[in-house]
Amino acid sequence: MGHAHRVGVVGLGVISRVYLDTLLGHPAVRVTAVADLDASRSAALAAGLPGVEALAVEELLSSPDVDTVLNLTVPAAHAEIALGAIRHGKNVYGEKPLAAELDDARAVLEAAAQAGVGVGCAPDTVLGTGIQTARAAVAAGRVGRPLSASAVMVTPGHERWHPNPDFYYTNGGGPLLDMGPYYLASLVHLLGPVRAVTGASSRLRAERVIGSGPRAGTRVPVEVDTHVSGVLEHEGGALTTITTSFDGVATTAAPIEVHGERGTLAVPDPNGFDGEVRLFELGATRWHTLPPSAGYVGGTRGLGLLDFVAADGQRSPRASGELALHVLETMSALLRSSAEGRRVELTTSAQPPAPVPLTPAEEWAGAATRRPAAR
Repeated sequence: MGHAHRVGVVGLGVISRVYLDTLLGHPAVRVTAVADLDASRSAALAAGLPGVEALAVEELLSSPDVDTVLNLTVPAAHAEIALGAIRHGKNVYGEKPLAAELDDARAVLEAAAQAGVGVGCAPDTVLGTGIQTARAAVAAGRVGRPLSASAVMVTPGHERWHPNPDFYYTNGGGPLLDMGPYYLASLVHLLGPVRAVTGASSRLRAERVIGSGPRAGTRVPVEVDTHVSGVLEHEGGALTTITTSFDGVATTAAPIEVHGERGTLAVPDPNGFDGEVRLFELGATRWHTLPPSAGYVGGTRGLGLLDFVAADGQRSPRASGELALHVLETMSALLRSSAEGRRVELTTSAQPPAPVPLTPAEEWAGAATRRPAAR
């Protein structure tokens, strides 16, 4: 397939280690440069990786030795880094959300289209065997015509375990923007795009207490709604009820359920790549588990970038900027609907990307030529 695709990584926080484990030593890509606002962090990482250069952020964005910028910065910086990379003629693949603000996300896609470069965006978990097997079951008619769905994410809030949880409770944070992309990207794969939303949300606590680390006991102000619920009207007519919350202790609800005329499908946590897909058919007496029939087996974060590189302009990348924009608009519309007390129609749409055939790990991971990633 010619030369390995050259990747430069910006933002070396916790998630970068997982991406690097997937990418380092993969035959299709070569990590050539890393950058972080904390220069000591990038220097330390590059020192342990032969052939990887530590650069300043602006140097990496303009480096002739980078084809695609992997943007792992905080959400507030996503658009700025993406626009900088595009300005230098580079593709961008980033963590979710596409940008913290909808207008910025639109600007990224417009700039990329004008520059003739590609944009990809997480989540790529939806390309694993969990969501893809569920999607294949719906496509095969196992539930009959889909009529409705539910999506539920309930946690007590990340401040219990995260030592610096402040950003979860400021603009751009909250349970919907933090975890919603996994659920909404899955729902587009399963039921197609959303045409309108109605939302309601609440913020019943003014502050949160940090539960671990050097700042344990510190109070953090809550500036966003922490329980967001709503109804999504899909273009095909199905209705999804969605709940994302930092205001509950636990739930027994399936992360996603799809209800159709002939059956109900229970879909695993979309924040993971695999998990059990279960079907209860009309007239049956119990649930039964469907064997994995589609998706990348044993997926890890970074898989979406490999899919993006493999698409190579011949097909749309599956974790595409268009899908990420539609997901971001759906979330923004839910929050706007809640604030304004009315139904909001969407202006974007995104067709579900090509399904992923069942792909053994050794095929996508390039295991034959892999070496263990440096720690």
